[in-house]
Amino acid sequence: MSKDQGWFRRVIGLMLIAAMALYLAGCQLNEPTGEAGKEEEKAHEAAVQGQTLTVLTNRVDLAEDGTFARYAERFEALHPGVSVEFEALTNYVSDIIVRMTTGNIGDVLLLPNNVTNQELPKFFEPLSNERFEKLRFADFKTYEGGRYGVATGASTEGIVYNKTAFAEAGITSVPTTLEAFYEACQKLKDAGIVPVYLNYGAQWPMKDWGEILVSYMTGDPDYLNKMVENEAPWQLDNAWGEAITIVKTLIARGYVEQDLITNNWESSKSEIASGRAAMFFSGNWVINQIVGAGASPEEIGYFPFPYNNDARHYAPLSPDWFIGVSKFSEKKALAEAWIEYFVKESGYVNDSGFLPVDQTQPSNMLQVNEFESYQPIYVESTPPTDELLEIASKAQMTFWSGDYIQEWIAAKDLAQAFEQYNQRWAEARKAVLGLPVLP
Repeated sequence: MSKDQGWFRRVIGLMLIAAMALYLAGCQLNEPTGEAGKEEEKAHEAAVQGQTLTVLTNRVDLAEDGTFARYAERFEALHPGVSVEFEALTNYVSDIIVRMTTGNIGDVLLLPNNVTNQELPKFFEPLSNERFEKLRFADFKTYEGGRYGVATGASTEGIVYNKTAFAEAGITSVPTTLEAFYEACQKLKDAGIVPVYLNYGAQWPMKDWGEILVSYMTGDPDYLNKMVENEAPWQLDNAWGEAITIVKTLIARGYVEQDLITNNWESSKSEIASGRAAMFFSGNWVINQIVGAGASPEEIGYFPFPYNNDARHYAPLSPDWFIGVSKFSEKKALAEAWIEYFVKESGYVNDSGFLPVDQTQPSNMLQVNEFESYQPIYVESTPPTDELLEIASKAQMTFWSGDYIQEWIAAKDLAQAFEQYNQRWAEARKAVLGLPVLP
């Protein structure tokens, strides 16, 4: 062996020893305990010291009753030096769209449904894939491999009812056909009880009678997406016409609240809880809110909406709002930690009456168990396509906001109202897809 060769081998040996030392040091730094772990924890605490996390929400009720404050208190205990502030928006869908144009959307917010997946990277930060293990609807808010939103809960849709009100009206069993539903409404009206609280004045609940109902009553989860293939999707004899006709029938027969103009959403829950009103058509998430308004859990029931006279009915299985991290946030890691905590640990899913997002957890709600005893056929929702949302935007229709549903319900001539929207849709469809409008 030459002198140069011996020197070379000694250098390689020293390099290997140094590499091993660095590897062992790295292993020690990754240990959660010990002095190194304590130093790392201190560094994290110093990094977040004094940070305020701003969370935008549509849940005005939970922001005002202290529920969100309790969630924040536990999160702040896990992250010393951090404070969480909530900004609750009454008209979240319309307000957040305006604020997104300026970037004034806090650190954590709910993803508007009328924003296309292609646009998500402009406003939201992609989340870590491990956040989505065993979660439903993991691929709803994705674009080019990035996942931008976690579902805050899972819901079905049906009739929430007050059992005491039913008993006072002489209703001995829940209606399982549309004709029986109208008959029950008449008995409730005769007993001086508001049969169905529409919440027309609040506007957003009207989506239940629109996009939500038509997306499952046919049993086709892609019903809305297939509207892209249709130049005139609104007809009296299809799901849209059937759904709006039901609401117009309820109003015409006096089966709804007298004041349709005022936003009575918060007070309407007390009306149901007290039995002065009997029914909501809504997601299971509203049940705990009605209980919170004064009803006992045993007094509130839940059954599939009998939108026709068939023996069995479809029911949706849908995600509630998705939550994500603002692209403009300077606290993205902390914001993502809040999302993980909020969905899985805070108690929000149970407090809100949702079905668990985690597929391994069953529901423990009495009302959901009653709902499923009627053996509805679940239709798992699919996300709206970008083409659907682009055409709707071009046609100046804000899906899931309830505004144009209000217009159709108030229309004297529903066929004429549909025709006007079909014309707008056809023009928008041509512009987005580059297809000719047929005569």
